[in-house]
Amino acid sequence: MNKCIAAIDMGTNSFHLIIVRVKNDGSFKIIDREREVIRLGSQKGKDFSWISEGEMERALNVLKDFAKIAQFYKADIRAIATSAVREAKNKDEFIDRVFEETEITVEAVDGRTEAELIYLGVQHALEVQNKRILCVDIGGGSTEFILCENGISEFAESIKLGAVRLSKMFLPDFILTDSGIESCRRYIQDKLNANSNLHPKHKFEMAIGSSGTIVAAASIISFRRSGKFKKTMNGFTFSAEEIFELTDDVLKCKSPVDRLFIEGMEIKRADIIPAGLLILCQVFETFKLKEMTISENALREGIIIDTISKMEEMQSITAKY
Repeated sequence: MNKCIAAIDMGTNSFHLIIVRVKNDGSFKIIDREREVIRLGSQKGKDFSWISEGEMERALNVLKDFAKIAQFYKADIRAIATSAVREAKNKDEFIDRVFEETEITVEAVDGRTEAELIYLGVQHALEVQNKRILCVDIGGGSTEFILCENGISEFAESIKLGAVRLSKMFLPDFILTDSGIESCRRYIQDKLNANSNLHPKHKFEMAIGSSGTIVAAASIISFRRSGKFKKTMNGFTFSAEEIFELTDDVLKCKSPVDRLFIEGMEIKRADIIPAGLLILCQVFETFKLKEMTISENALREGIIIDTISKMEEMQSITAKY
């Protein structure tokens, strides 16, 4: 099976590409990666109801570049689209145009499938196979929750709460107001309370966070502790007190420019991080979390693991005949 696979995570906030080399034993090594901020579906409509022409062109250009990189490595491509694409009324048009112009077949997966793929990625990053864990992944358009033990999920939920979505709804032009923050808090709380699986009575050994907002927050907290950046955030643990303190500091900065003065702040995330942190704080409150551990693996690594598994199944079937 010694070959290369390209996984494309077509998220709401950004598109990610990883190229991996698969070894004969089924393990893999990441040999290249790219990330481009897209903000898909954020220009038109009240929600993520439409992918604008400009967003479509931007996405196509990024995917053409990703296809060239994959071609260089002779890698097979698997592309998964999440919240913004699955909700868009012109989803089919977008997917058709992507295939026509790049020959990339896009899978627009449902929220549960997205959560389960994220969990596959997390299992590859941390020693959690024999533990009961809660995974939380805050994206641009949605937040995924999955409670698992011994690799089996008790529930997998996708809630329409994301850093880009809530910025658009409550924080116009990414400028913070007291009323906007309060309305955003109440909305998050209502959405989480409406789901019967999301409550503080669950028992688990670890809470694990992945993707943009959570990793970015952990990076800032790490910098505050040591005064320097870590090469990897994988396995890093931060406390409830630290995330609440960071959120308070961020919410005092009314504009994205003001937020750039927070040491460790990522330039491309300074606009949407307030909404993401409001989601994360409410997650801590809802589940009564004391701490959270970072997984640097998420959906894209899950795509790779799932793809390898499907390849092995196909090889096994072929071998029988």
